[in-house]
Amino acid sequence: MEPSIDALNQELKNLSTSSNKRMTWLVFAICWFSIFTEGYDLGIYGAVLPALLDDKQWSLTAIQAGAIGSYALVGMILGAVIIGTLTDLIGRKGSLIICISLFSITMALCAMAPNPELFGFYRFIGGIGLGGVVPTATALTIEYSPAKRKSFIYALMYTGYSIGGVAGAILAIFLLQEHGWRFLFYFGFLPILVVPIIIRFLPESIIFLRSKNRYAAAEEIINRYGLSMEEIKDNEDSGDYKNQEKKKLQSVTNLFKRENVRSTLLFWITFFMGFLMIYGLNTWLPKIMRESGYPMGSSLAFLVALNAFAAIGPVLAGVIADRWGAKRVISISFFLASISIILLSIKFSIVLLFILVGIAGFGSYGGVILMNSYIQTFYPADNHATALGWAHGFGRIGAVCGPLLGGLLISWNVDLSWYFYIFSISGLLGTVCILFLREKA
Repeated sequence: MEPSIDALNQELKNLSTSSNKRMTWLVFAICWFSIFTEGYDLGIYGAVLPALLDDKQWSLTAIQAGAIGSYALVGMILGAVIIGTLTDLIGRKGSLIICISLFSITMALCAMAPNPELFGFYRFIGGIGLGGVVPTATALTIEYSPAKRKSFIYALMYTGYSIGGVAGAILAIFLLQEHGWRFLFYFGFLPILVVPIIIRFLPESIIFLRSKNRYAAAEEIINRYGLSMEEIKDNEDSGDYKNQEKKKLQSVTNLFKRENVRSTLLFWITFFMGFLMIYGLNTWLPKIMRESGYPMGSSLAFLVALNAFAAIGPVLAGVIADRWGAKRVISISFFLASISIILLSIKFSIVLLFILVGIAGFGSYGGVILMNSYIQTFYPADNHATALGWAHGFGRIGAVCGPLLGGLLISWNVDLSWYFYIFSISGLLGTVCILFLREKA
C-alpha cells in the first residue's frame, strides 16, 4: 500500500540534511558533466572548421560550412520541444540518458561520415539530443540544490559548457594537424561510457514522481539517500505542479498583455543578439583569426581564451548581480563584450588580443546566463517557465543565424573587420534592450 501524501510530506521534513548535501553534489557532478559534453560537441565544430574547409575531398564552401554549423542548433530547437514532451512522460533522468546517448552516437557517426550531406544530417540529429540536455540538467540541479544556493550552483554547473569548449580547442591544438578532424569527433563518443554510471547513481526527480502520484518510488529514493526534501518540495509551487498544463495558455497570454508585451519583446531580442554573438564567435573565430594571418595553433588558442573566460563570466556576474542588480550587470556585460569585439578589428599585440577575446567571452556568456535567472525574477512565479522557454526559443534563432552569417560574410569576401562589426553590433543592441526594460513585469 502506498503511503499517503501527508505522511510523505512529514517524512520529507524530518529527514537529515547532511545526505542531502552529498546528493546535491552528486547530481551537480553528473549534470555538470552532461553540460561539459554538450559544450565539447558544439565547440569542436568551430575548432575543426578551418581543417574542414581545407579538406579537398569535401571542398566545402563557406556558406555550406556555416549551414552545417547551424544544423545542430536547428536540431536543438526541435529537441527542446521533443525532449521536453518526453520528459513529462518518462522523467528527467530517462530524458538525460537518452540525450547523452543520442548525441554521443551521432558524434561517432560524424567521424565516419563519407560526405558533408551525411555529416550535416548527423549533426542535426545530434542537436535534438543536445536540445534536451540544458533544460533537463538545469531542472535536476536546481531541484537538488539548497534554496539559498540555487543560483550559484546553477551558474557553477553551467561552467561545464564553456570548459567543454576549452577542452575541444585544446585537443584541437595538439591533435588536429597530426590526427585530423575525424579523430576529435570520436572523442565526442566517449560520454556514452558514463551512461551506466548515470543509470546507477542519478536519482529521478522527486517532483516528477510526485506529480505522477508515484509516492512509493519517491519514498524509495528519499530513504535510499537519506534526503531532506523540504526545499525540493517548495519547487512544486505549493502543490500547483499538477495543474501547470492548465495554466500554460494563460501564461503565454500574460506575456503579451499590454503592460508586458514591450518587455517580452525586449527579452526576446536580447536573447537573440546574445546567442548570435556567442555561436557566431564560437564557430568562426578560429577561421577569422587564421585569415588575419595567425597560424592554426594561435587561432585555436583564441577559442580557448574565449571559452575559458566564458566559464568565469556567469559565476562572477552572478556574484556581482547579487549586489548591483541583474539588469545593471547584464547591460555592462553585453557592453564590454561589444567593445572588446569591435577592438579585435584593430591589430594590437597578441597579448592584448587574447585579453580582448577573453572579455568578449566573459561578457557575452555572463550576460546570457544571467538573463536566465533575471527573466525568472522579472515575471510573476506562474510565468517563469513560459517566459524563459519562449525567450530561449526566439533566441535560438539567433544561434542558428550566427554560423550562417559568418559563412555569408566569407563568401562575399568582405573585409575581415566586418565580422567584428556585426558581432559587436549584436552586443550593443542587447545592451540597449536591457536598459529599456522595466524594473518588473
